[in-house]
Amino acid sequence: MNRNLNHLQERLQIRFRDPRLLRQAFTHSSYVNENRGEHLQDNERLEFLGDAVLELMVSEYLYRTYANRTEGELTKQRAAMVCEPSLVAFAEELEFGAYVLLGKGEEQTGGRNRPALLADVFEAFIGALYLDQGLESARQFLQRHVLSKAAGEDRPSVIDFKTVLQEYAQQHNLGTPDYRIVEERGPAHEKEFVSEVHIDDRFFGTGSGRSKKEAEQQAASQALSRLGVNP
Repeated sequence: MNRNLNHLQERLQIRFRDPRLLRQAFTHSSYVNENRGEHLQDNERLEFLGDAVLELMVSEYLYRTYANRTEGELTKQRAAMVCEPSLVAFAEELEFGAYVLLGKGEEQTGGRNRPALLADVFEAFIGALYLDQGLESARQFLQRHVLSKAAGEDRPSVIDFKTVLQEYAQQHNLGTPDYRIVEERGPAHEKEFVSEVHIDDRFFGTGSGRSKKEAEQQAASQALSRLGVNP
């Protein structure tokens, strides 16, 4: 059962000017598919926007905070902060899963706790907050719940296999990793993606996951194993 979004706003001490944006951020496509008469919008477009806002805010924070770190070090830390496992941790800490509107099928298969769904909801919330109140409000929210957790960290706590693979490929002049979604299987509420990673048109690894990001991370991990790299 999803909780009332007014409760969430009270907890976060944020009041949306347009409540429809907040509702959209927590509306999964499975709910829209089962309630077509309500003219609802799912959160996928907000997720797209929130991803960009999140990356900008994290980049700005790292740039201003760590003046002595190289571009490569900043890139690696940013990747760890915005990768799916990190976003899931942020969403779980804020109990976002309890507020998501889900279709019955997605609910019955445990979608409320699915990592890919939680990461998407977190990004969608950032996108909604940006549209509703602007960049400064998004920055303040991220400062409290994301950026403050990076203070004092010397290295990322989560391995971002895509970044590690990209750096290795650049250092050894292999080319740029190219990720391709080669298969989507399962029903809409239980979708699984299969990704392959190629470098200079050579196959290096494959991976699967409940989101494209997760599948690409798994493919990068396999590629690193094939290359004998231990992140």
